[in-house]
Amino acid sequence: MPNDRSAPADTSRTPTAPDAVAPAVPVVPGAPAPDAVTPAPVHPPGVAAVPEGVAPAVPDAPTPAAPRGYRAVFAVAEFRAVFAAHLFSLLGVVVSELALTVLVYDLTGSPLLSALTFALGLLPYLIGGTLFAGVADRYPARRVLVVCDLLCAACVAVMLVPATPVAGLLALRCLVAAIAPVFTGTRMAALTDILGEGDLYVLGRSLLRIVSQSAMLIGFGAGGVLLTVLSPRGAITVTAVTFLASAALLRFGTRARPARSGDGGGTLLKESLAGARLILGDRRVRALMLLFWVPPMFVVAPEALAAPYADAIGVPSAALGLLLCSMAVGHIGAELFVGSALSPRNRSRIVLPVAAVGLLPLVVYAVRPGLPLAVMALALAGAGAAYVIGLDQWFVDAVPEELRGRAMTLLTAGLMTVQGLGMALAGLAAEFFPVHQVVAGSGILGTVCTLLLVAEVRATAPGRMSDTEGRDRADRHVTSG
Repeated sequence: MPNDRSAPADTSRTPTAPDAVAPAVPVVPGAPAPDAVTPAPVHPPGVAAVPEGVAPAVPDAPTPAAPRGYRAVFAVAEFRAVFAAHLFSLLGVVVSELALTVLVYDLTGSPLLSALTFALGLLPYLIGGTLFAGVADRYPARRVLVVCDLLCAACVAVMLVPATPVAGLLALRCLVAAIAPVFTGTRMAALTDILGEGDLYVLGRSLLRIVSQSAMLIGFGAGGVLLTVLSPRGAITVTAVTFLASAALLRFGTRARPARSGDGGGTLLKESLAGARLILGDRRVRALMLLFWVPPMFVVAPEALAAPYADAIGVPSAALGLLLCSMAVGHIGAELFVGSALSPRNRSRIVLPVAAVGLLPLVVYAVRPGLPLAVMALALAGAGAAYVIGLDQWFVDAVPEELRGRAMTLLTAGLMTVQGLGMALAGLAAEFFPVHQVVAGSGILGTVCTLLLVAEVRATAPGRMSDTEGRDRADRHVTSG
């Protein structure tokens, strides 16, 4: 076993042969007899001598293998708190959306207002994500997350008051939706503090996305069950409890950290808009952000038109559930595979190829497929979203730390907004063209737009931009604080 202790300066490093005999010590007449010389112990070859009084070194015990993949993410205690909080709040939101829609319909009897309740869950994202994005960097992350949860719990509590009018219910729904992008963006940025900026962050984001997709499958089912035993307001009460549980988990399960960029002296609105200009003004960051946004804008068409398509091909209403959940199932399966089976390098390699072909399965709708083929096409389209795992790493690498909270908030707001816009445009197109042609056209047009974005992302890759572009980007990063 190697010994890192160096020999004393006056000690010879030349080994003595085991059979060497020490020379006799001459006796000088009249001098005292010399002390007896104890021969040095002989050690087997390859075994180092151990100084007297020092216990022999024991070989180190084998270190147990560190957890890898998703297990490594769950090994971080703070992430477990964030994950549990996300699960609570997400299930609460899904249940409240369903219960609030039923409540508004019971109070008004209007299908339009009932549908508007769902739409109001998407539209305010752009407002909240643009005007209040500065909160994510200006204040400590834990404080922002806890306050957002408490504000949402307060809004839901007011919904429970019987005297609250329908207009008030819709306004409170808008307020909760405006808070959501600030909460989500702050949490995404905080994950880089909890998990670092490397592979653990990417896998942590992947897990939160998987939970979000699963909530669509589980949450609406759970909400339906709750509504069979509780009134709509009783089901909404569950949401208030989940928001409070999320706030408690984040407050006591995560560490307090300072704000990313302190109060710059300007107003929150000015700081938020300035951050958006800096983020969107960076060619690389803008290209990556659009690659997050554009494919989802087109892939929502078959979900938005699932009911009329089921009617068009003459399948029973029970089949509508298969059409609505197929994409989520494909997404969850592909994300689990890519996150656990591929290395970070390979996840990065598949980003652009998978993004480029991810919408092509929707072209199958051109032949007006029956239920089995349509379900398969939707599952493949959902699997195409797995490119986002590698894209997460590219994005966090491209965004300067002092802008990270605002960038994540803007990313979340834009993603929800373009999906709402995509649903609206698909519905509008279906007023003039057959549903299957609209879905197929969405796949074709979306693929063309994505290919243009793929070319832009390649052009802005590190080392591909011109020196001038690189210097301009560096200057923006320096002045962004």
